[in-house]
Amino acid sequence: MSEDQKLSMSIDIENLTKTYGSFAALDDVSLSIKSGEFLSLLGSSGSGKTTLLMALAGFVRPDAGSIRFGGREMIFEPPHKRDVGMMFQSYALFPHMNVFQNVAYPLKLRGYNRADIRKRVQEALAMVELDHLIERNITEMSGGQRQRIALARAIVFEPKILLMDEPLSALDKRLRETMQLELRRLHERLGMTVVYVTHDQREALTMSDRIAVMSNGKICQIDTPVNLYERPANRFIAEFVGESSCLPVTLNNGQAIFQGRALQGANVTNDMKNPSLVVRPEKLQFITADTLGYNHLHGQVTDVIFQGESQLVQVDLGEGMNVAIRRPTRSSESSRLPARGESVVLGLHVQDTLVVGDGQ
Repeated sequence: MSEDQKLSMSIDIENLTKTYGSFAALDDVSLSIKSGEFLSLLGSSGSGKTTLLMALAGFVRPDAGSIRFGGREMIFEPPHKRDVGMMFQSYALFPHMNVFQNVAYPLKLRGYNRADIRKRVQEALAMVELDHLIERNITEMSGGQRQRIALARAIVFEPKILLMDEPLSALDKRLRETMQLELRRLHERLGMTVVYVTHDQREALTMSDRIAVMSNGKICQIDTPVNLYERPANRFIAEFVGESSCLPVTLNNGQAIFQGRALQGANVTNDMKNPSLVVRPEKLQFITADTLGYNHLHGQVTDVIFQGESQLVQVDLGEGMNVAIRRPTRSSESSRLPARGESVVLGLHVQDTLVVGDGQ
């Protein structure tokens, strides 16, 4: 692989706005993506993530704002002059063409000669381990194979930016998880800048260098997967990324109070709106009432649910509040989990104690 192929390109988005009538699909979005970065746009349906991706591709014209690739303004550039690879959710393969013809299509549009086309198609298919099926008809390919063919077509002309719109959503769970790891390895090998749209938070956590969480046309938080999960900026992020329970707390003299006790380790500000304690199932421990270094949550077990690799214990804390604690099925602790109806004390380590306010 040449050094030129490994070159990638930065993306700078400033004050991007796109409205459809009274609906703001993009609301003053600004974002900088580093050269070679794998950035995921994460959000539910209607959050603006696909509109932003289509604006980068040139299929949506923003009402205002700037999009620069490597410092070059792209707002008025048509899609075919942006030199980006694009992979759609539907794959958009041509059923009347075979594998070779599908992957070769972007090269023919760009005027490559026949020898170069053959060489580049073979190289691209080898990267996705399908070069042995180069003459096979598309209609004979499985869903996973079609996904790989679409990826080969997106990278065959060596774009410095690759845009991906939920490309794994049509695959079954096992194949989707396999392809997540393969895409991550391919990105590390090629080094191109990737912008990846998904509604699946686990997928975003698995694949990304950074994640931008979107809602109502805005970016709510952008951070590394670890920071996004461990330190969500507000309740919306905490509930959207990973499993969590957000329990209401009160503020008193700079302290967060829960079940009548001050929460150790909780950093709060007096202007927090509707403060909540963020509790994730894997962060909780079964403890005794005198265990130090933990904040204590008192409740009663309402259910114990077997989920294959783990067991989920649901606990009623009273006043309409519930949490869950997850334990690996084969751990020594799982053999002595409390029974339904049993009173328990749950421990949340002071380092894992996080209070957030409302907001998007």
